Amino acid sequence: MDPITEAGVDIATSTLMKRAPIAFELANEFKSQGKRLALVGGSVRDAILGRLGNDLDFTTDAHPDLTKRILSKRLEHLWDTGARFGTISGRSDGFLIEITTYRSESYQQDSRKPSVEFGETIEVDLSRRDFTINAMALELTTKSPEFIDPYQGVVDLAKKLIRTPLTPEISFSDDPLRMLRAIRFASQLDFAIDDEVRRAIVAMRGRLEIISAERVREEFTKIILSGQPRLGITLLVESGLAEIFIPEVPRLQLEVDEHHHHKDVYQHSLTVLEQAIALEDRLKGPNLVIRLAALLHDIGKPKTKRLIDGGGVSFHHHEVVGAKMTRERLKSLRFDAELIKQVSQLVFLHLRFHGYGNGEWTDSAVRRYVRDAGDLLEHLHVLTRADCTTRNRAKAEALAKSYDSLEDRITKLAQEEELSKIRPDLDGQEIMKVLGIKPGPLVGKAYEHLLELRIEEGPLGKERAEMELLTWWRLNGNT
Repeated sequence: MDPITEAGVDIATSTLMKRAPIAFELANEFKSQGKRLALVGGSVRDAILGRLGNDLDFTTDAHPDLTKRILSKRLEHLWDTGARFGTISGRSDGFLIEITTYRSESYQQDSRKPSVEFGETIEVDLSRRDFTINAMALELTTKSPEFIDPYQGVVDLAKKLIRTPLTPEISFSDDPLRMLRAIRFASQLDFAIDDEVRRAIVAMRGRLEIISAERVREEFTKIILSGQPRLGITLLVESGLAEIFIPEVPRLQLEVDEHHHHKDVYQHSLTVLEQAIALEDRLKGPNLVIRLAALLHDIGKPKTKRLIDGGGVSFHHHEVVGAKMTRERLKSLRFDAELIKQVSQLVFLHLRFHGYGNGEWTDSAVRRYVRDAGDLLEHLHVLTRADCTTRNRAKAEALAKSYDSLEDRITKLAQEEELSKIRPDLDGQEIMKVLGIKPGPLVGKAYEHLLELRIEEGPLGKERAEMELLTWWRLNGNT
């Protein structure tokens, strides 16, 4: 056994013994039935990297029915929804455990669903896994743990390299989602992708179209939430995969000519993403909403680009167009409705700060800013600050100082008023009583009028609010 492999075995075994002794307990149960059990895939990879979590993946030569019977005696919770794919899952001692019968899995040319066959040996099972770093196993039912690594995954792990066990063409034909997974692992682990794998992704990118939007969304989400999302997005764009499921991002690479200068919108967006991540402590850690908003905030620019006579470019109302495009794209990727609403709202609001100019913020402007942001105010603070990518230090400092001033104004006014809960001084029932009207559109219009007064002037008090309401009523032709 070479030194790298030997070190990998020692680290993985030691980590497993300290972190998850339940693995050896399960192995004894399978051994008593004359069956094999091995820790496999990402669990082995993470054990070697010293980052083993609470998810443990195993493979076995036992049929799923036998696996279920064995686990029913040992695990606290058990479910067999994946039994047709050979997987039985459960929870015990704080661990999520998945045990899968040796198998091979592949897609037909135009099918969205994989066909699964149970295999006879662990070597065949490993050959059909996505990457060499996930094609390692630690056999636990032998006298001492046996490391199985037919494709030198531990060497690739040491090299920080993403490579496939068989040819990448076979691997990506078996499951086209693996093209996205290659980029996901590169961005999560800060690994390089093997040149042969890169070429195969470019050549076979169209195969991604047979994969369901939900599975694509899950991998894309992991890329966005990874430690190196800029690397992931760059690989998606350069490989052509982004064109398949989120074409708005590569289209940010707008052509620049010598007469009509503007900043590189694509690179700007990647920088905004990184700068938003640097401010995520304000949002209590990695935040999918702010990361998506940062990446997509300018996607309306290609559609709104206009050349200005004499040089220069305009992108009028790109925030409005971009918000609509964001909703449509995230909906097509099957993101949940609340996330779609939040991200598109941030895209819509991302220029709001600049719309107020550099002057002193009035109380009404502050109230309107807070009202429009709602529960996303802290997200908007992060996005607005991240959106400053100028290399002009003086300009950057001036913008930061201006936004500091806005946040100070919000804090000061919040101490005097309930800015986060701005409401008119009269509610709907009180409006109907004052005006003597029944529920209907007029109540809503009256409510909006009082809300605008509240934003412009602050709390009015009920007496003045009633007077203002009656004046508005008369001026609109009512008696």
